Amino acid sequence: MNLNFIEPHKLEAAWAYLLQLVVQQGLNCIAAMLILILGWWLSGRARAAVLRAFDRPRVDATLRPMLASVTQWIVRVITVVLVLSQFGVQTASIIAMLGAAGLAIGLALQGTLQNIAAGIMLVLLRPFRVGQYIDAQGVAGTVRETGLFMTELTTFDGVCLRVPNGKIWGSAITNYSENPTRRLDIEVTVTFGADIQAALDALRAMLAAEGRILADPAAEAMVINYAAQGVTLNVRCWVAAGDYWNVRFAFYHRIKQVLEAAGCAIAVPVQEWRVPEDAQAAAPAAPSPSHRLS
Repeated sequence: MNLNFIEPHKLEAAWAYLLQLVVQQGLNCIAAMLILILGWWLSGRARAAVLRAFDRPRVDATLRPMLASVTQWIVRVITVVLVLSQFGVQTASIIAMLGAAGLAIGLALQGTLQNIAAGIMLVLLRPFRVGQYIDAQGVAGTVRETGLFMTELTTFDGVCLRVPNGKIWGSAITNYSENPTRRLDIEVTVTFGADIQAALDALRAMLAAEGRILADPAAEAMVINYAAQGVTLNVRCWVAAGDYWNVRFAFYHRIKQVLEAAGCAIAVPVQEWRVPEDAQAAAPAAPSPSHRLS
């Protein structure tokens, strides 16, 4: 391009306009960067402030992480809108763009949006709370946090488990900590030759000696079945939910002792093989050691 045909005053005007545009856009970029950094920092501060504000006994611990996450993302969305406004994007255009982007993201990330919706339902309907032990079709543990996307659990062996909210919400949830009491059942089978009444009396004495058992409903020992190996007895009692496993393990340790002390043997699976006499006579004799192959 031959610049000799361009008038000098037009070249100077173009250069001045270009310089002004570069300076203006540069300042806008710097301002947008500062707004972005400040907004992201404020979003973290807002999350921490919400957690501190709701860190009270009367506020359910399950709600705090969800409210904190929602507040954090609201601040971040406002930050993005302010950043775009630095480049001359109008509010109406931003809303339209967010709507289109939201539709596209929603179609691409259906699973993520499902987790968000499931997290909101978990917080609203409260099938469990922080600190409770749950089992959702194989996903079991103590609830630590219900977030916007995932629920954090601690398994019985101390492993941290993060599960998408959609998986928990879409399954049957067994809450072992919701009720204050639980029924404990332990079955034991004694031989047919055992004194059943003596066995029941020994089990009832064991129940009466356990101080962690609740008086109402009353504890009981009963015959519930006749198995192939013997008579099946059942030990049934109600305990506080926090004492369930301790009492269960204690009974596992004592039941064998009290039954043996009462002269009752616990039945074990036995397989008996009977060979008819004619089959024994027809069976070939075992080869002598000298005819065996080395």
